[in-house]
Amino acid sequence: MEFTVPEHLPDWMREHVRRYLATNGADGHLWDSRERGGPGPIPTLLLVTRGRKSGKALTLPLIYGESGGSYVVIASKGGAPAHPAWYLNLVDAPDVSVQVGAKRFEARARTATGAERERLWKQLVAIFAPYESYQKSTSREIPVVVLEPKR
Repeated sequence: MEFTVPEHLPDWMREHVRRYLATNGADGHLWDSRERGGPGPIPTLLLVTRGRKSGKALTLPLIYGESGGSYVVIASKGGAPAHPAWYLNLVDAPDVSVQVGAKRFEARARTATGAERERLWKQLVAIFAPYESYQKSTSREIPVVVLEPKR
């Protein structure tokens, strides 16, 4: 799927994606999260899903962690009551494209459950603590998504 600067995102996110793509991840891979209440520079990737309604490729920057050769992201939507659209997209079509720094690859997404979810949730909260307050502000269980590179 094609990586593009998304029109539907807030200005600060569009600018992040633009810089990430323009510099092949050199500017954007480490995002200064202090501008959004975070601790400082944290790793981000670009995720491309296929819109379940539009059929269009949609690019989104997300904070990530790593586990066993896979990448892990959180579908928090800031603690909103509904899941983010990108998560619903990958539930319907789990084949996605990912860019981590300069590395691009195809992956298959799945939602972590049980003990794996708990372990990965703690790992991502250690990277970006606001996830805890997001979970407390919603009744839904915020999904933890594993992006497994295709080999």
